[in-house]
Amino acid sequence: MRALILAAGRGKRLANHHNQPKCLLEFGGHSLLERHLLILSRLGVQDIAIAVGYQAEQVEQALDRLAFLPRPQTVYNADFNAGSIVSLWSLRDQLRAGGEILLMDADVLYDYRLGQRLLQSPHSNCFLLDRDFEPGEEPVKLCLRKGLLVEFRKQIPAELHYDTIGESVGFFRFAEEMASRLADRCQHYLDQAHQEAPHEEAVRDLLLATPERFGIEDITGLPWIEIDFPEDIQQANNSILPYLQSLEPSAPNANI
Repeated sequence: MRALILAAGRGKRLANHHNQPKCLLEFGGHSLLERHLLILSRLGVQDIAIAVGYQAEQVEQALDRLAFLPRPQTVYNADFNAGSIVSLWSLRDQLRAGGEILLMDADVLYDYRLGQRLLQSPHSNCFLLDRDFEPGEEPVKLCLRKGLLVEFRKQIPAELHYDTIGESVGFFRFAEEMASRLADRCQHYLDQAHQEAPHEEAVRDLLLATPERFGIEDITGLPWIEIDFPEDIQQANNSILPYLQSLEPSAPNANI
């Protein structure tokens, strides 16, 4: 199992509140980056590649200080102001290297059990879905009809019929073949000069082409938050951090 982490973006909506990559924001004495590495290590995932871009040297320095072994590989995306499709494309060699893939956004504060659900899922191509979310244009939504995924996007067509809707956490699991197809799909977007596209569009294309090959794990009730806005930082500290499982190896289960 290989983990790919997207950490190249600038985080423009937090520009007035920090001048570092979002993955270096700290919660409870640990950066988001360190939390990713601790959780992945606990899950037994040691083959890790990180797409870096904005203030990449700060991420490199943080990795040096953390001294995780084996040291995660970093891949530099010079075009980090473009859409995240470019960051995912920069990891194309890792997507095509064989084996299963975990694809993760770096700017998420989350409980260990989310990663555990993803790894233990019977679905080799898997999304995480949270039914408890605030409606609006910002969440990337997952829609199901009769147990089958029918949409994955921020904007849901008004005519779409579905019986279940939730927010995507931004973590995915892909089988070897699907990971390779994802790299090809990213290449297609760049060949068509669509560098501004979010990486979710490439994932969506694969989903809609073969929906029967994808499944979900419902993680409703488990604590997590994506850090996009200043208010997310406050909510993360006040409403998410207190309910996370400890990162210490011998920690007991959280009581939620």
